[in-house]
Amino acid sequence: MPETTASPQEDRWTVRRILEWTTSHLKKHGSDSPRLDAEILLAHTRHCSRIALYTNFDDELTDAHRQTMRELVQRRAKAEPVAYLVGHREFFSLDFEVNREVLIPRPDTETLVLKVIELLKPLSGPKLLELGTGSGCIAIALAKHLPTAVITAVDISSTALEVAGRNAKRHGVEQRIEFLEGDLWAALPADHDKFDAVVSNPPYICSDEIQTLDADVAKHEPHLALDGGSDGLTFYRRILADATKWLKPGGLLAVECSGEQAEPIQLLVESTKQFGPVQVTKDAAGKLRVVTAVANLF
Repeated sequence: MPETTASPQEDRWTVRRILEWTTSHLKKHGSDSPRLDAEILLAHTRHCSRIALYTNFDDELTDAHRQTMRELVQRRAKAEPVAYLVGHREFFSLDFEVNREVLIPRPDTETLVLKVIELLKPLSGPKLLELGTGSGCIAIALAKHLPTAVITAVDISSTALEVAGRNAKRHGVEQRIEFLEGDLWAALPADHDKFDAVVSNPPYICSDEIQTLDADVAKHEPHLALDGGSDGLTFYRRILADATKWLKPGGLLAVECSGEQAEPIQLLVESTKQFGPVQVTKDAAGKLRVVTAVANLF
């Protein structure tokens, strides 16, 4: 939306024109979804739904809206994630507050939630633990779809837990989620109850690969939630080290991973000799995404 010297008719910055200009501009600056980005930013600027943009194509933006949109587009062109720019992201058909203190929820992670719901639905009042809750999207989605579940959600970041707490309250499940600050298992009091399931989407990017990620991830998302150590498996080893201490016999372990990590994680689980057969589940794109196993009964 540069300043122009065009005729009054040509210089009318309507919804349609701004969407077209922004889409072209963001495409030139490397966005892989420029039209979607443009729609989300403009809907945020106008405080309306995306569909309302299409029913008001010929509306002209106010000067204040143009200025806001211009600032957002400039920041997006520098690879700042759209979710951080607008302050929220949808996950599992729920809207979550996000900021730079938490990882942006990904559709791939919905596979983890679906798998846990499938396996725990027969249980009455299951007790779940999520390690590394971030925005709280996994714990909250599980609480919404397992209405008798009681969940403990752990994170090392106090600022992330503040975001998660607000999200839990937004979705009316704050009474069934206990948030604890600490480094994985260390956050749990020694006398805490054991769990029917331990769930985690831990950091799993190899340390030396983080700077090779897309700029919106490498430059803006918290490395604390990305860095999985030299081989990406550090947190899986730490989770497995104490998993059966905190799982009830027959309790479920469910973790997200990248496709190439599924086999190494399966071997790690099997090497503990504390779990039954390991199952690997594919995501909607057909990539190996979730590893599950059940703790031995004896």
